[in-house]
Amino acid sequence: MASVQEALRLLGELADELQKRQPDIRLFDAYYRGEHNLAYASDQFRGFFANRYKDFSDNWCGVVADAPTERLELIGIRPKGGGKKAGDKLWATWLENDADALSDLAFIDAIIAKRAYALVWGDPDTDDATITWEHPSQAIVGYHPETRRRRAGLKLWADEKLEYATLYLRDEVWKWQRSRTQIEKGRTQSGLYIVGSLGGWEKRKNLPEGEPWPLPNPLGEVPLVELPNRPRLIGEPLSDIAGTVAMQNATNLFWSYLLNAGDFTSFPQRVIMGQERPEVPVLDKDGQETGTTKPLDLAKFSVERVVWLEDPEAKISEWSATNLEQYTKVIEVQVGHIAAQTRTPQHYLIGKMSNLSADALKAAETGLVKRTEEKTEHFGRAIREVFRLVALVQGDEKRARAVAAGEVLWRDVESRSDAQRADALLKKKTIGYPFEWLAEQDGNSPTEVARIMEMRRAELNDETLNGLLKDPAGDDVDREPEPSPDASVRA
Repeated sequence: MASVQEALRLLGELADELQKRQPDIRLFDAYYRGEHNLAYASDQFRGFFANRYKDFSDNWCGVVADAPTERLELIGIRPKGGGKKAGDKLWATWLENDADALSDLAFIDAIIAKRAYALVWGDPDTDDATITWEHPSQAIVGYHPETRRRRAGLKLWADEKLEYATLYLRDEVWKWQRSRTQIEKGRTQSGLYIVGSLGGWEKRKNLPEGEPWPLPNPLGEVPLVELPNRPRLIGEPLSDIAGTVAMQNATNLFWSYLLNAGDFTSFPQRVIMGQERPEVPVLDKDGQETGTTKPLDLAKFSVERVVWLEDPEAKISEWSATNLEQYTKVIEVQVGHIAAQTRTPQHYLIGKMSNLSADALKAAETGLVKRTEEKTEHFGRAIREVFRLVALVQGDEKRARAVAAGEVLWRDVESRSDAQRADALLKKKTIGYPFEWLAEQDGNSPTEVARIMEMRRAELNDETLNGLLKDPAGDDVDREPEPSPDASVRA
């Protein structure tokens, strides 16, 4: 069991690391939402037009992040060596926690901000597990540097007056609080040191009556699980939109150029020639004329489409209209780069398709399919750990071991028409694949497969229905062969 000092040290380490992650989390979240600041513009352009285009963005970051998310659908868990119903209880707990919907939120946040988290704990009222999903700005997991096993987890949040921290260790759970006026290293906002409290953290005061501090952890495991997006052997996981930010900024800039050029070409330009530059009176602080004058600032006239030429001999040699198409062509190239770099199909971004065959469409989506399949592997590993912790909460260690070596089931990430899928399944049936396996390959969850099999058995045992399934020649239509009396002989 960790001492108070050891727990505070771990809390400080994890909180510091969580704080370092905040800038990237805020940046990528803002870009996903389409909240972009105008970048790459010249100082002159920014000085006149930054405020005009501050609320505009041609948001491709959202499309890049949403493209794989809409194909991620978890449909079940299959423990190793278990029967058909081995995962039923685990899946029922999953559904009771609304994890079928809330896990989608975790997936999109992980894709945007590199990672998300799932927390598994026991509910004393139901004697079952609760599953909650945590945003990467509020949670962090610390790992052992050699074994890479979770050694600590931290959930950090705040209200108007207090900051709260819950530190999850393998054997106990520490719950802390501190005033929001206190900052790291034990100082207040005024710079004073807080005596007798590391970082200002103290035992949480609103604990349930009779709850021990620290709270024993009956799981013997850190219950906070990280869902990493595109993890690596060394270094942090990667955000799907991190590489899109720079091109997103360039695209927004060219759109501002295009809109600005369109704005200017919508009104006639005016030229004042052979006229001396006017002067305006100088005013004092009370708005009264001082008797002196100064030349008029022509910058305002340039913004208002007026060119002032003082030389009477000046001539205008070129005054052609702006070619707006040159901007749209550059934008199309930029969007094409985003598609190639992020493996997002161009028809997701450009929004137009022309006479694409099924093979061409399949080839166009191959990159996205592979990118999504990678996520099912890494997210699936974390989800499998979540189910293992659920089994431990339920007191079933045998099932927990089976889940650890089991398989997480996903809906097919590749888009296929009903005709394509039916044709493939029919061909596999003709070479001997069992009906139950075909039902699984059709994208049904284990619960749906069990329901289909029950309906199938009811059909085969219904004589009236079987009579309707006979064709005029008297042959059975799509009837399963009767099992051989000898189990070793294939019917």
